[in-house]
Amino acid sequence: MATTTDRARALAAALLAALLAACAAPTITDEEELGRRASTEVRQHVLVLHDDIVASYIDDIGQRLVQASGPQPFEYTFTVIEDDTLNAFAVFGGNIFVHTGLILRVRNVSELAGVLGHEIGHVVHRHMAENYQRARSAGLLRNAAVIGSAIGGINPGAVDLLTGFGTQGILNTFGREAESQSDEFAVELLPRAGYDPNGIVTMFEGMTMSETQRVPKFFTDHPASAERTAHTRGLIEAKQLPPNLKKDDNGKLEIIQHRVRLLTKQPERTR
Repeated sequence: MATTTDRARALAAALLAALLAACAAPTITDEEELGRRASTEVRQHVLVLHDDIVASYIDDIGQRLVQASGPQPFEYTFTVIEDDTLNAFAVFGGNIFVHTGLILRVRNVSELAGVLGHEIGHVVHRHMAENYQRARSAGLLRNAAVIGSAIGGINPGAVDLLTGFGTQGILNTFGREAESQSDEFAVELLPRAGYDPNGIVTMFEGMTMSETQRVPKFFTDHPASAERTAHTRGLIEAKQLPPNLKKDDNGKLEIIQHRVRLLTKQPERTR
Protein backbone atom coordinates (compact mmCIF):
# COMPACT_ATOMS: atom_id res chain seq x y z
CA MET A 1 0.00 0.00 0.00
CA ALA A 2 1.31 3.41 -0.93
CA THR A 3 2.34 5.54 2.02
CA THR A 4 1.53 9.23 2.47
CA THR A 5 5.13 10.00 1.59
CA ASP A 6 4.89 7.91 -1.59
CA ARG A 7 1.72 9.67 -2.65
CA ALA A 8 3.22 13.08 -1.90
CA ARG A 9 6.29 12.19 -3.95
CA ALA A 10 4.16 10.99 -6.84
CA LEU A 11 2.09 14.17 -6.74
CA ALA A 12 5.16 16.37 -6.58
CA ALA A 13 6.79 14.42 -9.41
CA ALA A 14 3.67 14.87 -11.53
CA LEU A 15 3.73 18.60 -10.83
CA LEU A 16 7.39 18.79 -11.77
CA ALA A 17 6.71 16.85 -14.96
CA ALA A 18 3.92 19.25 -15.84
CA LEU A 19 6.20 22.20 -15.21
CA LEU A 20 8.90 20.83 -17.48
CA ALA A 21 6.78 19.25 -20.20
CA ALA A 22 5.57 22.10 -22.36
CA CYS A 23 7.73 24.36 -24.47
CA ALA A 24 5.24 27.20 -24.48
CA ALA A 25 3.89 29.29 -21.63
CA PRO A 26 1.06 27.49 -19.81
CA THR A 27 -2.44 27.99 -21.20
CA ILE A 28 -5.37 28.87 -18.96
CA THR A 29 -6.24 25.17 -18.83
CA ASP A 30 -2.63 24.30 -17.96
CA GLU A 31 -2.62 26.91 -15.23
CA GLU A 32 -5.88 25.59 -13.75
CA GLU A 33 -4.38 22.10 -13.53
CA LEU A 34 -1.12 23.40 -12.07
CA GLY A 35 -3.19 25.38 -9.57
CA ARG A 36 -5.07 22.30 -8.43
CA ARG A 37 -1.86 20.36 -7.96
CA ALA A 38 0.03 23.19 -6.29
CA SER A 39 -2.90 23.90 -3.97
CA THR A 40 -3.00 20.24 -2.95
CA GLU A 41 0.75 20.29 -2.33
CA VAL A 42 0.49 23.43 -0.19
CA ARG A 43 -2.29 21.94 1.91
CA GLN A 44 -0.13 18.91 2.67
CA HIS A 45 2.52 21.12 4.24
CA VAL A 46 0.51 23.73 6.12
CA LEU A 47 -2.11 23.84 8.84
CA VAL A 48 -5.36 25.11 7.34
CA LEU A 49 -7.54 26.98 9.82
CA HIS A 50 -10.82 25.07 9.59
CA ASP A 51 -13.25 27.65 10.92
CA ASP A 52 -16.30 28.54 8.85
CA ILE A 53 -16.70 32.03 10.32
CA VAL A 54 -13.13 33.14 9.65
CA ALA A 55 -13.06 31.40 6.26
CA SER A 56 -16.33 33.05 5.23
CA TYR A 57 -15.11 36.50 6.27
CA ILE A 58 -11.93 36.25 4.19
CA ASP A 59 -13.76 34.66 1.25
CA ASP A 60 -16.42 37.40 1.26
CA ILE A 61 -13.76 40.11 0.95
CA GLY A 62 -11.85 38.15 -1.66
CA GLN A 63 -14.90 37.36 -3.80
CA ARG A 64 -16.07 40.96 -3.60
CA LEU A 65 -12.72 42.01 -5.02
CA VAL A 66 -12.82 39.29 -7.69
CA GLN A 67 -16.30 40.38 -8.76
CA ALA A 68 -15.07 43.97 -9.09
CA SER A 69 -12.16 42.72 -11.23
CA GLY A 70 -14.47 41.86 -14.13
CA PRO A 71 -14.71 38.55 -16.00
CA GLN A 72 -12.07 36.06 -14.87
CA PRO A 73 -10.88 32.79 -16.42
CA PHE A 74 -10.25 31.26 -13.00
CA GLU A 75 -12.43 30.33 -10.06
CA TYR A 76 -10.78 31.95 -7.05
CA THR A 77 -10.40 30.31 -3.67
CA PHE A 78 -9.20 31.97 -0.47
CA THR A 79 -7.76 29.68 2.21
CA VAL A 80 -6.67 30.71 5.70
CA ILE A 81 -3.45 29.15 6.97
CA GLU A 82 -2.62 28.97 10.66
CA ASP A 83 0.76 30.67 10.56
CA ASP A 84 1.87 33.67 12.61
CA THR A 85 4.03 35.17 9.87
CA LEU A 86 2.67 38.22 8.09
CA ASN A 87 2.05 36.83 4.64
CA ALA A 88 -0.35 36.01 1.82
CA PHE A 89 0.48 34.39 -1.49
CA ALA A 90 -1.13 33.13 -4.68
CA VAL A 91 -0.41 29.97 -6.62
CA PHE A 92 -1.51 29.17 -10.14
CA GLY A 93 -5.14 29.49 -11.16
CA GLY A 94 -6.59 31.83 -8.54
CA ASN A 95 -5.71 29.87 -5.39
CA ILE A 96 -4.84 32.43 -2.73
CA PHE A 97 -3.62 31.62 0.79
CA VAL A 98 -3.81 34.05 3.72
CA HIS A 99 -1.82 33.62 6.93
CA THR A 100 -3.49 34.22 10.28
CA GLY A 101 -0.48 36.42 11.06
CA LEU A 102 -1.64 38.84 8.37
CA ILE A 103 -5.23 38.84 9.61
CA LEU A 104 -4.06 39.65 13.14
CA ARG A 105 -1.71 42.45 12.11
CA VAL A 106 -3.78 44.50 9.69
CA ARG A 107 -5.28 47.56 11.35
CA ASN A 108 -8.40 47.90 9.22
CA VAL A 109 -10.25 46.09 6.46
CA SER A 110 -8.83 48.35 3.73
CA GLU A 111 -5.33 47.06 4.55
CA LEU A 112 -6.54 43.47 4.33
CA ALA A 113 -8.37 44.19 1.07
CA GLY A 114 -5.23 45.87 -0.25
CA VAL A 115 -3.15 42.72 0.27
CA LEU A 116 -5.83 40.48 -1.28
CA GLY A 117 -6.20 42.89 -4.19
CA HIS A 118 -2.46 42.81 -4.77
CA GLU A 119 -2.45 38.99 -4.85
CA ILE A 120 -5.43 38.95 -7.21
CA GLY A 121 -3.39 41.28 -9.41
CA HIS A 122 -0.61 38.69 -9.68
CA VAL A 123 -3.20 36.13 -10.81
CA VAL A 124 -4.99 38.44 -13.25
CA HIS A 125 -1.72 39.45 -14.91
CA ARG A 126 -0.55 35.82 -14.88
CA HIS A 127 2.78 36.70 -13.31
CA MET A 128 3.40 33.11 -12.24
CA ALA A 129 2.92 31.94 -15.82
CA GLU A 130 5.42 34.60 -16.94
CA ASN A 131 7.91 33.43 -14.32
CA TYR A 132 7.39 29.87 -15.48
CA GLN A 133 8.25 30.80 -19.07
CA ARG A 134 11.28 32.85 -18.02
CA ALA A 135 12.51 29.96 -15.86
CA ARG A 136 12.26 27.63 -18.83
CA SER A 137 14.10 30.08 -21.05
CA ALA A 138 16.82 30.39 -18.41
CA GLY A 139 17.33 26.62 -18.38
CA LEU A 140 15.11 25.28 -15.60
CA LEU A 141 15.64 21.82 -17.10
CA ARG A 142 19.26 21.97 -15.96
CA ASN A 143 17.99 22.24 -12.39
CA ALA A 144 15.46 19.40 -12.64
CA ALA A 145 17.60 16.97 -10.66
CA VAL A 146 18.03 19.42 -7.78
CA ILE A 147 14.33 20.24 -7.76
CA GLY A 148 13.35 16.59 -7.94
CA SER A 149 15.69 15.72 -5.10
CA ALA A 150 14.19 18.38 -2.87
CA ILE A 151 10.65 17.29 -3.67
CA GLY A 152 11.46 13.59 -3.34
CA GLY A 153 12.57 14.13 0.24
CA ILE A 154 9.36 16.01 1.03
CA ASN A 155 11.47 18.93 2.10
CA PRO A 156 9.22 21.87 3.02
CA GLY A 157 11.58 23.94 0.90
CA ALA A 158 10.12 22.19 -2.13
CA VAL A 159 6.85 23.92 -1.43
CA ASP A 160 8.79 27.20 -1.41
CA LEU A 161 10.27 26.27 -4.75
CA LEU A 162 6.96 25.64 -6.46
CA THR A 163 4.43 27.84 -4.70
CA GLY A 164 6.25 30.85 -3.29
CA PHE A 165 6.45 30.14 0.46
CA GLY A 166 9.97 31.58 0.44
CA THR A 167 12.02 34.19 -1.28
CA GLN A 168 13.71 31.57 -3.47
CA GLY A 169 10.44 30.37 -5.01
CA ILE A 170 11.05 30.34 -8.75
CA LEU A 171 7.44 30.88 -9.70
CA ASN A 172 6.43 33.36 -7.01
CA THR A 173 9.45 35.64 -6.93
CA PHE A 174 8.27 38.76 -8.69
CA GLY A 175 10.35 41.58 -10.11
CA ARG A 176 9.80 45.29 -9.71
CA GLU A 177 7.60 45.51 -12.80
CA ALA A 178 5.26 42.74 -11.64
CA GLU A 179 4.99 44.18 -8.13
CA SER A 180 4.25 47.64 -9.52
CA GLN A 181 1.66 46.21 -11.89
CA SER A 182 -0.09 44.42 -9.02
CA ASP A 183 0.01 47.58 -6.88
CA GLU A 184 -1.54 49.58 -9.71
CA PHE A 185 -4.16 46.89 -10.22
CA ALA A 186 -5.06 46.99 -6.51
CA VAL A 187 -5.31 50.80 -6.54
CA GLU A 188 -7.85 50.56 -9.37
CA LEU A 189 -9.64 47.54 -7.90
CA LEU A 190 -10.26 48.57 -4.30
CA PRO A 191 -12.49 51.61 -5.04
CA ARG A 192 -14.55 49.53 -7.49
CA ALA A 193 -15.13 47.05 -4.67
CA GLY A 194 -15.94 49.84 -2.21
CA TYR A 195 -12.67 49.85 -0.25
CA ASP A 196 -10.33 52.76 0.46
CA PRO A 197 -7.11 52.15 -1.53
CA ASN A 198 -5.10 54.12 1.03
CA GLY A 199 -5.04 50.85 2.96
CA ILE A 200 -2.38 49.68 0.49
CA VAL A 201 -0.07 52.53 1.49
CA THR A 202 -0.73 52.30 5.23
CA MET A 203 0.00 48.58 5.00
CA PHE A 204 3.38 49.39 3.46
CA GLU A 205 4.11 52.08 6.04
CA GLY A 206 2.78 50.44 9.19
CA MET A 207 4.38 47.01 9.19
CA THR A 208 7.93 47.85 10.14
CA MET A 209 10.92 45.87 11.30
CA SER A 210 10.40 47.06 14.86
CA GLU A 211 7.25 44.95 15.16
CA THR A 212 8.97 41.58 14.97
CA GLN A 213 12.66 42.53 14.89
CA ARG A 214 12.81 41.15 11.36
CA VAL A 215 11.32 41.97 8.00
CA PRO A 216 7.75 40.62 7.82
CA LYS A 217 7.41 37.69 5.44
CA PHE A 218 5.09 39.55 3.08
CA PHE A 219 7.68 42.29 2.62
CA THR A 220 10.44 39.74 2.06
CA ASP A 221 8.47 38.34 -0.87
CA HIS A 222 7.06 41.75 -1.88
CA PRO A 223 9.66 44.41 -1.00
CA ALA A 224 7.98 47.66 0.04
CA SER A 225 10.62 50.18 -0.96
CA ALA A 226 10.16 53.89 -0.32
CA GLU A 227 9.96 54.35 -4.10
CA ARG A 228 7.20 51.77 -4.41
CA THR A 229 5.27 53.29 -1.50
CA ALA A 230 5.57 56.80 -2.95
CA HIS A 231 4.50 55.58 -6.39
CA THR A 232 1.40 53.90 -4.96
CA ARG A 233 0.52 56.98 -2.92
CA GLY A 234 0.89 59.12 -6.03
CA LEU A 235 -1.47 56.88 -7.98
CA ILE A 236 -4.10 57.21 -5.28
CA GLU A 237 -3.71 60.98 -5.00
CA ALA A 238 -4.14 61.31 -8.76
CA LYS A 239 -7.47 59.46 -8.66
CA GLN A 240 -10.83 61.07 -8.06
CA LEU A 241 -12.07 58.63 -5.46
CA PRO A 242 -15.80 58.16 -4.87
CA PRO A 243 -17.14 59.09 -1.43
CA ASN A 244 -17.77 56.70 1.44
CA LEU A 245 -15.12 54.14 0.57
CA LYS A 246 -14.75 51.55 3.28
CA LYS A 247 -11.76 51.74 5.59
CA ASP A 248 -13.35 49.91 8.51
CA ASP A 249 -16.20 47.41 8.57
CA ASN A 250 -18.05 48.28 11.77
CA GLY A 251 -15.97 46.08 14.02
CA LYS A 252 -16.24 42.86 11.97
CA LEU A 253 -12.47 42.64 11.48
CA GLU A 254 -11.86 43.07 15.20
CA ILE A 255 -14.31 40.24 15.96
CA ILE A 256 -12.55 37.99 13.43
CA GLN A 257 -9.15 38.91 14.88
CA HIS A 258 -10.36 38.05 18.38
CA ARG A 259 -11.72 34.73 17.10
CA VAL A 260 -8.43 33.92 15.34
CA ARG A 261 -6.51 34.65 18.54
CA LEU A 262 -8.74 32.28 20.49
CA LEU A 263 -8.49 29.56 17.85
CA THR A 264 -4.72 29.85 17.49
CA LYS A 265 -4.05 30.65 21.16
CA GLN A 266 -2.34 33.91 20.29
CA PRO A 267 -2.13 36.65 22.94
CA GLU A 268 -3.92 39.95 22.50
CA ARG A 269 -1.70 42.47 20.75
CA THR A 270 -1.17 46.07 21.72
CA ARG A 271 -1.46 48.49 18.82
